[in-house]
Amino acid sequence: MIRFKQYITEAKTAHMRHVEELILDGGVSGAVEALNFLRSLRDMLAGHATKAVNVTVKWDGAPAIFAGYDPSDGKFFVARKGIFNKNPKVFKTNAEIDADDAPADLTAKMKLALAEFPKLGIKGVVQGDFLYAKEDLKIIDIDGEPHVTFHPNTIVYAVPAKSATGKAILGSKVGVVWHTTYRGSSFESMSPSFGEEIASGFKKVGSVWAVDAVYKDVSGTATFTADETKEVTAILSRAGKLLQGLKRETFTKVAETPALLNQLKIYLNAKVREGHDVPTADIAAAMDKFYKDDIETKKSEKGKAEAAAKHADFVAFYKSQQAKDLFAYYAAIVEAKKLIIKKLDKAGGLKTLLKTGNGFEVTGNEGFVAIDHTGSKAVKLVDRLQFTRANWSPDVIKGWVR
Repeated sequence: MIRFKQYITEAKTAHMRHVEELILDGGVSGAVEALNFLRSLRDMLAGHATKAVNVTVKWDGAPAIFAGYDPSDGKFFVARKGIFNKNPKVFKTNAEIDADDAPADLTAKMKLALAEFPKLGIKGVVQGDFLYAKEDLKIIDIDGEPHVTFHPNTIVYAVPAKSATGKAILGSKVGVVWHTTYRGSSFESMSPSFGEEIASGFKKVGSVWAVDAVYKDVSGTATFTADETKEVTAILSRAGKLLQGLKRETFTKVAETPALLNQLKIYLNAKVREGHDVPTADIAAAMDKFYKDDIETKKSEKGKAEAAAKHADFVAFYKSQQAKDLFAYYAAIVEAKKLIIKKLDKAGGLKTLLKTGNGFEVTGNEGFVAIDHTGSKAVKLVDRLQFTRANWSPDVIKGWVR
């Protein structure tokens, strides 16, 4: 079994970016980091001993939940959010949960967590994602075999009902995946450590099915073949050559020009909805049209002139060879990322499905998190055409839809 741990300390409110986003808002250093992350993952999956990168799995649970002991009074609590506010919002009694006036199903889950999680012997404070309450579990037939399923958000998780894991889930009252430990003498001063094997250190309690976000290759097949290594290496080599030809000011212009960066991200999100996860050949024309339409929204001639001058610079940028090479680099990073995700998804474990009006469709994990060896930098690896698009799609039935 291959096991990779993630240890990372970062600001509690930090937003973890997609690896390709580093190219846009991270400047030249971010662009280099993106390539280095994927090179390290390539080496790891090729079977080379490396300490350059670690990996955890992103679970599609909901809601996010905190649990542990309040350092100010030693009492057990659960929380959804607001734990790190100036006045921490934590729940230590059912009455406090009721007073929060949340939706009934969320209130029930918080009460269930408050009743069951103290049995685990939690030390300090941990964070995870709620996976199911017992009433959320369903049995469905997959390939002629009964599977127990739970559907907390977009992805449906399934495991053979007669397996040891299936029996454990069916015998439990609540399921949770833990991914973060917080340490400190107060909520305000706590610092996080991501991806530790949290659940393995807890008491084994039949009423709680608790797992860690640690990446495990339980199938023994999540390793690149020689041909797969060669394919990814060729893509990364192409990316490296493109990176060498890009100027520092090209990255700086995008990263440090909010009006350009924000509109570029809007364009890219729109493309994902259309089925493209990279800029297409129409990007210059699409941006030209957007800026012309924006100029027309200005009421005064002075405003129109100022907008036209600013937008002319943006349009010239999009038509430049540097921009074309930048987006080619972005596309190469996405291409390599998807091959890496495809192999990581081979690790096995629970089946992952999407529920539609026509039944169930096989899908991959929500994604993965890659962390550098220092634990100071981490990025998301998500197949945006698969998970992000499904998350947005009205055709995919979400777990909260009853």
